[in-house]
Amino acid sequence: MNNFTSQQNPFLVVSDGYGQVFEIPGLEMVGMSINNRYLPFEEELIPMPHGSLLLELPGRKPVGYDRRRDKYIVLEDYEGMPVIAAAAFLAPAYTQLYRAAYVTHDDAVTLPLFAYTPVGWRQDEFWVCAVRVDEDVRQDLALFDAKQIESGARQTLQKYAGNRLIEHLVENCVRRYFCPAAQNFVLGRWECPVPVSPSCNASCIGCISKQPADAVPVTQDRLTFIPTVDEILQFTVPHLEQAQRAVISFGQGCEGEPLLQGELIEEAIRQIRKKTGRGTINLNSNASYPHIIERLCKAGLDSIRVSLNSAREELYEAYYRPHNYTFADVVESIKVARKYHKWISLNYFIFPGLTDNPEEMEALTKLVLDHKIDYIQMRNLNIDPEWYINELNLADRPHHAVGILKWQAQLKAKAPWLRFGYFNPPKEEWDG
Repeated sequence: MNNFTSQQNPFLVVSDGYGQVFEIPGLEMVGMSINNRYLPFEEELIPMPHGSLLLELPGRKPVGYDRRRDKYIVLEDYEGMPVIAAAAFLAPAYTQLYRAAYVTHDDAVTLPLFAYTPVGWRQDEFWVCAVRVDEDVRQDLALFDAKQIESGARQTLQKYAGNRLIEHLVENCVRRYFCPAAQNFVLGRWECPVPVSPSCNASCIGCISKQPADAVPVTQDRLTFIPTVDEILQFTVPHLEQAQRAVISFGQGCEGEPLLQGELIEEAIRQIRKKTGRGTINLNSNASYPHIIERLCKAGLDSIRVSLNSAREELYEAYYRPHNYTFADVVESIKVARKYHKWISLNYFIFPGLTDNPEEMEALTKLVLDHKIDYIQMRNLNIDPEWYINELNLADRPHHAVGILKWQAQLKAKAPWLRFGYFNPPKEEWDG
C-alpha cells in the first residue's frame, strides 16, 4: 500500500558504515509495519526531535521509494560506494509510527536493544515518522545541563553518604547511563527512581538489564543488592516533600520485578506516608502478583503502571515468558488496583503492525473498558524488529494495520476519559 502525498516526502537517509550519513536524492524514506512497506502521510512526519540519535544498521540494506517508477528500491550501493540502512532512536516523549525499512542479510547480527524509526532528509533537516505523545518536558534534553547534573550528583553523594541505593543511582544511572530520571533526582525535581529488586519473575525477550551470554548486550546493568527501608526513606521522603510535581517510582529499567520485594516496598510505603502525605508513590510493574498489589494499595500506593506488549494472553506470554504467574494474574492485579481507586497506567509497548492490528485493538479496548484504564504510556519497544516478529510469529498472522494515529483516535473515541502520554503523571494532574 502506498500513502501518496502531494508534498515530496523526505529523501532516504543511509550510512556509509563508518558513521557518516547522507541522503539519496530521488529516493524517498519508507516505513515498515510488520513486514509491509509504506510511504508515510505528511501528518506522520515531524522534524527529528532534539536529543534523538542517528543509528546505522549493520548487515541491512536500506529501502527507498522511487516515485517516478512507483517502485520500492533496495539499495546496496550509491555512486559505487556500499551503503547500509540508517534509523533514528527517538528522544523521550516521542513514539514511532513505523519501523525503519531495510532488507537484512542472512548473516547479519541481531540489532541492539533500541527502537529503530525511519529517518529522512528534507528542507535542511532530518525528519522522522513519529508523534509527540506527552507535552511534559521532564526528559527534554535541552533542559539538562551537564555541569549542574554533576554538581547535583556530588552533593547527593555527600548528603546521603553510605547509602548504597544513592551510590547506585549516582554512579551507574547518572554518570554511566545518563538516565534522565536519575539526573532529575539529583537536580531535585519531578520523578525519582527507586530500584529495589535484583531478580525477576519473567524472562522478557527484550529485557534491557539481563540477557543470555550469547544474546544481545544489555543497555544497563541490573541492581545487585536489596536496599533497606531506611536507605529508601533517606532520600524519598525529602524528595516528596521538596520537589515540584514530586513522584517516586518503584520499578526501574536497572532492576528486575519490584513485586519480588513486595514486603520491602509495603513497609517503605507505610513509613513514607507516616512522614509525609505529599507527592505521588508509583509502582512500575508487570503486575504479576495480585495479593501483593492489594497489600501495596492498602499501604498507601497511589498509582500503578502495568507493562504490556499485548492485551492478548498468547502474545503477552510469548514476549514476557513469565515464571509462576500468568496473564490472568496481570488482569486480576488491574482489577485490584481499580477496586482501591488507584490511578492505572499501561506501559504499552508500541510496535507498528501489532499495536494497530484490529484483533489487538479489540483486546486492548476491552481491557480499557472493563477496568476503566486511566492512561496509556505509548512507549517504543526497544528490540530488533525482526527478532520480535520471528519470536511472536507475527508475519504469519493477518496484517491489516490501521496506523498508530488512527489506533489512538479510535481508542479515544471508545474510551473518552482515556489519556495518552509517556511519563507517570503526578496525582495533582490526574484530572487534567
